Amino acid sequence: MKSTFLTALTLCLATFIFSCSSDDSGDSTTTPTVTDVTNTVTSGTWRITNYIDSGENETTDFTGYNFTFDTNNILRATNGTNEYIGSWSVTNDDSNDDSPSNDLDFNIAFGGPANFLDLTDDWDIQSRTATKIELIDVSGGNGGTDYLTFEKN
Repeated sequence: MKSTFLTALTLCLATFIFSCSSDDSGDSTTTPTVTDVTNTVTSGTWRITNYIDSGENETTDFTGYNFTFDTNNILRATNGTNEYIGSWSVTNDDSNDDSPSNDLDFNIAFGGPANFLDLTDDWDIQSRTATKIELIDVSGGNGGTDYLTFEKN
């Protein structure tokens, strides 16, 4: 009887111990807020490590460019020779979005050149850490899906 009790107690303890886990990754499972994302991107400079435009990998269009998300919503892209100025913001999703849900939009706008114009959109945040932001946009026109990833330098 004592042996059965100890076996049952050991099984209960083992189940409890192995069912608990710690999250050491620092990633939150909660939805980020506008302030969370803003604080992330305004810290340091960033580079584009992935840009897929409707199935075409166009990441090399941005090789060598560093992006700075200023606190006054100015977006600067520079490669040491050229500098392009745009704007950025993070807003709560609205019904005019191409993906109406309770998400955040990462808005980017450039006036040129052509490859930077391709970044102009209201991107949905697919994932975010302190050093990486993955964005996605499903086009309302042709139905293509674009992916954009910024990683901190």
